Amino acid sequence: MNDNSQVKNSAIAGFLGVLTLIVIYSVVWGPARKYMDSLYPSRTINVSAEGKVTVSPDVAKFSFSVVNEGSDPAKIANDNNAKINKAIDFIKSQGVDAKDIKTTSYSLEPNYVYDEKTRKQYLSGYKLTQSVQVKVRDLNKVAVVLAGLPELGINQIGSISFEVDDQEKFLKEARDKAFDKVKTKAQEMTGKNGVSLGRIINLSEYQNGPIPYYGAEKSIGMGGGVASVAPSIQPGTQEITVNVNITYEIK
Repeated sequence: MNDNSQVKNSAIAGFLGVLTLIVIYSVVWGPARKYMDSLYPSRTINVSAEGKVTVSPDVAKFSFSVVNEGSDPAKIANDNNAKINKAIDFIKSQGVDAKDIKTTSYSLEPNYVYDEKTRKQYLSGYKLTQSVQVKVRDLNKVAVVLAGLPELGINQIGSISFEVDDQEKFLKEARDKAFDKVKTKAQEMTGKNGVSLGRIINLSEYQNGPIPYYGAEKSIGMGGGVASVAPSIQPGTQEITVNVNITYEIK
């Protein structure tokens, strides 16, 4: 065998050797490495922190109803509708948008009385309940609206709640604070123990949005009530919190 043949055979052998290594890596070592990377590290640190934002509610929600009783369903329906329509017109005149006024129930129920002598039930009339939910975005108008409704024949005003309209904005702020705290806390813990932070293995969060404040329900009485002094409305403040938990690999 001449020198050219030896060189040629050596080149082929080298090429086959490299090709064999590539095949072994792609078939065996590549998946094995990926599997090893997916294993949960034996040395980890778990750190939690809370981010909190105090906000002032910017929306008030309440409901009101007209409850009417009578023997003629058509008559009590007309009476209810007239009162509800006047109330809605009044609320709109205070700057409340139509999209923030929603009818939530319309219920006509028969009333029965039990006759002890005949031991039978008899229809005595009907009860109509019509309810509307309102969202007021200008908190300065809440007291005016509540005080004006009884004069229009509204005989039930439901509990009032105060909420934050754009919660996501404040949740993001609280989340950012929580992640900043958890990273600082993790760095302090590892720095004092002679180790360093590695990659993030796992993370989770728990959100606690503002808890609405509910006022007491006010019942005016059948047939409406007299006008009253506007109530003092105090929405107060609410807290939005986000708790985060991160597991780091330590090196």
